[in-house]
Amino acid sequence: MITELTISEVARQAGMRTSAIRYYESVGLLPLPQRVSGQRRYHADILRRLAFIRAAQAVGFSVAEMQTLLHELDGDAPLSARWQSLAKRKLAEVDTLMQRVQGMRQMLEQGLQCGCPDLEQCIDCMLKIHCKG
Repeated sequence: MITELTISEVARQAGMRTSAIRYYESVGLLPLPQRVSGQRRYHADILRRLAFIRAAQAVGFSVAEMQTLLHELDGDAPLSARWQSLAKRKLAEVDTLMQRVQGMRQMLEQGLQCGCPDLEQCIDCMLKIHCKG
């Protein structure tokens, strides 16, 4: 017999609020559950889907990106093709983010060396570093 969980049991086991689960259902990240006497009933495998959603969010995937991945929005594209397409876009975003982080790190390291007596000199000092060209 398959164990069915209530929404509060799922929320407790997944470490999230019931409102988050209902939201993920409303945007199609989770399948609509069966209802028993009007109450949602989930199979235990919903916990794996929720773990994936949380992990994907933690590393920066948007709800729209997860929708694209989890559903066949691109017609008959297999999951691997959707993953590869999404991965290419996300890698480009990560590269851009890494460039910004490197620039921020460089500016902060220069700030640690700052000996400027006033804001105007400090601005000039930072612009020389930041506006290499």
